[in-house]
Amino acid sequence: MRYDNLGSAVKKILRGYTRDEHTRFVAFRSHWQFTAEFCTPAQPQEKGGVEGEVGIFRRNHLVPIPQAEDLAGLNRLLFGACQEDQLRLVGERTQRVGEMLLLERAHLLPLPTEGFDLSEVRSCVVDAQGCVKTHTNWYSTPLRAGTRAEVRVLPSVVEVWQGGKQVAWHERSYARSEQILNLEHYLDVLERKPGALPGSKPLQQWRERGLWPPSFDQLFAHLQQRNGKQAGTRAMVDLLQLGRSHGYAPLRQAVEKALSLGCSDASAIRYLLLHPTPDTPAQSLPLEALGALGRYERPLPEMGGYDLLLEGRP
Repeated sequence: MRYDNLGSAVKKILRGYTRDEHTRFVAFRSHWQFTAEFCTPAQPQEKGGVEGEVGIFRRNHLVPIPQAEDLAGLNRLLFGACQEDQLRLVGERTQRVGEMLLLERAHLLPLPTEGFDLSEVRSCVVDAQGCVKTHTNWYSTPLRAGTRAEVRVLPSVVEVWQGGKQVAWHERSYARSEQILNLEHYLDVLERKPGALPGSKPLQQWRERGLWPPSFDQLFAHLQQRNGKQAGTRAMVDLLQLGRSHGYAPLRQAVEKALSLGCSDASAIRYLLLHPTPDTPAQSLPLEALGALGRYERPLPEMGGYDLLLEGRP
């Protein structure tokens, strides 16, 4: 495969066509069993065909800019565009792209049975803010300061591992000097220091990402008004701890259901979360069954003797 001198593959351009390649790139092409050739710097005619194909795809499938909810949705759109592109005729050829692809596939090597781990692994130490730093950015973890962790950097996510277990996961940021914080990682600290919650940066980032709905603000205000700021904040943190173990979507449903019933008690929300009830209303008895209940009727008790006893009369 022919490449431009991309930085993720080439560390240094040597004499002629010789390149000092990154170790990870050598491992990548060795796994998928292909060789790499690199174009001469400042010679755009050597890669004109590639640039032309990129331009055709961009004009046909990326203009206007495609809209997708997430990366997985964008990948589905691009995959559909690639399938559509198989119907295209190139130049004066009589066979379409898809037909020529089938002919070419017969001459290709079989794919390896195992995949290739694309992650870049680094060893990092958790700082005083509970974060690990990689690629100029900081990512929060639930680990104590000074703990050594393994950070796996992928194109779209950053994973933090310790002791063979994944302890944190973040969407990767390509900005510089950013702090990507997850409020869940600071709940244990906030139980001891509840006053830090309202103005904390992790809470602000949860709001920006839509993870802190308005119902949580409404409940938080009720808990503080009822129990005081410190005790009310601790009660809110305790509920968030339940969300960490049982899921924040069920916690949100329990909070919204309690507020709709006019209740803002933490114990009631905990009960609704741990013992969800079906939303179907209770079925009433048919009218003919109500008459059959008459056999359970009993006369009202006579309380006259009890009144005499209270008056002290024999």
